[in-house]
Amino acid sequence: MSDSGPMAASHSEAVLSVARLSKTYPGTRALIDVDFDIRRGEVHALLGGNGSGKSTLIKVLAGVEEADSGGSISAGGRIHPAEHWSPKLAHAAGLRFVHQAPALFPALTVAENIALGHGFPMVMGRIDWGRLSARTSELLKRYHVAAAPQTPVGALRAADRTRVAIIRALQDQDDADTGVLVLDEPTAALPDKEVDGLLATLRRYADAGQAILYVTHRLDEVLRIADRVTVLRDGQRVATVDAAGLTGARLIELIVGRPLDRVYPETIAAPESEVALEITGLCGGPLRGVDLRVHRGEVLGIAGLLGSGRTELLRMLFGAYPVDAGSISLGGRRVSFRDPAAAMRAGVAYVPEDRQADATFGSMSVRQNLSAARVGDYFVKLRLRHRWERRDALASLRDFYIRAASDAQPLATVSGGNQQKVVLARWLRRDPQLLLLDEPTQGVDINARAEIYTLIRRASGAGMAVILVANDFEELARASDRVAVLRDGRITTVVGQPLDGHRLTELVNLARIAA
Repeated sequence: MSDSGPMAASHSEAVLSVARLSKTYPGTRALIDVDFDIRRGEVHALLGGNGSGKSTLIKVLAGVEEADSGGSISAGGRIHPAEHWSPKLAHAAGLRFVHQAPALFPALTVAENIALGHGFPMVMGRIDWGRLSARTSELLKRYHVAAAPQTPVGALRAADRTRVAIIRALQDQDDADTGVLVLDEPTAALPDKEVDGLLATLRRYADAGQAILYVTHRLDEVLRIADRVTVLRDGQRVATVDAAGLTGARLIELIVGRPLDRVYPETIAAPESEVALEITGLCGGPLRGVDLRVHRGEVLGIAGLLGSGRTELLRMLFGAYPVDAGSISLGGRRVSFRDPAAAMRAGVAYVPEDRQADATFGSMSVRQNLSAARVGDYFVKLRLRHRWERRDALASLRDFYIRAASDAQPLATVSGGNQQKVVLARWLRRDPQLLLLDEPTQGVDINARAEIYTLIRRASGAGMAVILVANDFEELARASDRVAVLRDGRITTVVGQPLDGHRLTELVNLARIAA
């Protein structure tokens, strides 16, 4: 593939170029002679796994990390030695940054949040609220945001909050085609239904001439919005390619350095084993009579649209959602869980969709998070045996591919993929009969995703039954032995291998039409 993107014919000028950009930390070369440019009017995706150098590159471009000597950064018509680049130079060159969690204040109005990035208009020592409102209205109109200046930011949809953060970053630009807008995981916290609108907004900005550097783990978004793609691996640029004609499989191969069929563990149709879980006529919430069997050693995927009852099904099985009718049998014995503690005692484990809210203790250490589900094992005569706890934590770092500076590192300071592996390891250390997984790879890079599915397949290979919920149907097809399609609270079909994402999409859509 060539290095010229589809927008290059009308917007070929590079507004930002880096050459031989390197960054060395003690014992680590985070960036090694990276070269790439961003052109006027393009969406340029920056991809790579954890540890690839993406975050370091963004920090260097922002001037908050000092690059090694020998490289250069060209922007605003000038070439600067990379080691002399600074936040002041970055701002003067038109680089504007919107991070994954933009620092907006929900209780303040849209106008007030925008003014915090530029300053309040003043008259005789007082804020000129009329001018502020008029200026905010003009910005909202220019950037096509349907909100009023006086609306509290907390009342906006998630996508509109992101748009307000973008306006705040770009408000001092006179023209749409000046500078570079750097977006770091802008859709990570957005509901799926709001992603499309934000992507359309960004595409409109680019078509007007704005250069956008788009950092994300979501490869489907890259294929939808990007003009060119730069991939980093182990601190080096391995490719800059046109997005036109790219496939998800090719992107994964560039990111991890191996083909897609070597990312997910091989799914082998095992002979039918004993039934681990049997559900009959399960009702409650959106579920309206679910019948399902899961065998020991099997990964059963659940495919369905939002609202189909996927998450509620898992929560019912974990005793965290009321069951109105039906029966659940685990290991041949009928069970009824009043709460998660009862489910845990029976050998059920649950990795929820929102790990930050429901599964992790960010201020606590990696070690404490690992032992949270079995802390009683380390108490002897009312004393916590820290040495035993640490011994098991260090073994878990090794056995579950967890990358942390030490077991004492606060969990919030490790990457999302490693946080998720900590949550998974916490449950697998209990050797459950049934493992319930709700979006286990959400917000993690492709390398961590491959490791997570290796751990899941290793657990099922030891006889554990696994139920897997995932929005990505290609992922679901590759990671599951069978897939049940859930529509409006009922199982409409159960299909086995061979499967692919397109076939699952067809089945889900057929179920929707039939309903």
